[in-house]
Amino acid sequence: MPVNYRIYDKSEGKTKNDYFQDMLGEVLTWGLKPAFVTGDSWYSGVPNLKKVKNHQTGFMFAVESNRAVSLEKGKLQQVQALDVPDDGLEVWLKDFGKVKLFRTMLKDQQRHYVVYLPEGNFNYLLRKEFLSIHDHHWQIEQYHGAIKQVCHIEHFQVRNEQPIRNHIFASICSFVHLQKMQAADVISNVYKHQRDLYKGVVAGFIATFSEGKSCLEPKFQNFVNAQFLKHYSKIPQVFDALYEEDYMELSDYQEHQASTMKLGEDARVIASAMT
Repeated sequence: MPVNYRIYDKSEGKTKNDYFQDMLGEVLTWGLKPAFVTGDSWYSGVPNLKKVKNHQTGFMFAVESNRAVSLEKGKLQQVQALDVPDDGLEVWLKDFGKVKLFRTMLKDQQRHYVVYLPEGNFNYLLRKEFLSIHDHHWQIEQYHGAIKQVCHIEHFQVRNEQPIRNHIFASICSFVHLQKMQAADVISNVYKHQRDLYKGVVAGFIATFSEGKSCLEPKFQNFVNAQFLKHYSKIPQVFDALYEEDYMELSDYQEHQASTMKLGEDARVIASAMT
């Protein structure tokens, strides 16, 4: 569940990392006690990691494949060059300290994560425990997908600041409501729920729209094409009349005449192919 958010505002002069640290401090002040803080590689900079560490909270962050670590003092290596066992590898993260490095594969692409524990004992942090933390981390991706595709946070027909803020807040509230429905087993999946809402609307439209329009059935297709060509052949004559009465410039007339003649030929080819 989302518990805090920020809308990026250039006038504030803050970065995404500044917002991250502000929100972390706020939720901890509210009394929230997270078991772990997790995020993608964008937020895995040393200042953010130290901020979480100072709050005596564990974390798991994705890191880029070229992130520098060392197995022994003074010998830095990129994480992609290391042989990382399934149960992880204890390393020293440059400018930070001791963490445990894990590797996963997603669509034939390696991904790396560093895990920090306040107590510093990584002996009990094995693959099973890492995957449990990673499952919670993956819910962030699911949240961003659902809030865009189902709650339409990016789709609004307003331009002023306050209405935009209202729309964003309403989208987040709708996501929370959907999650509550899913937790209560009212719905099984937010995407399926969205599809089910549209099915009835589409079916109702088809039922009412098709009434009395049997001429659109495939068996009448040749007749419709013939009527289309009959009316289409009159278009150049209309432009001739407009030009003769000085309603059109010569260049416009020539352009329209050329385009309509070409479209007429295209239409005849299509109709011929369908008969």
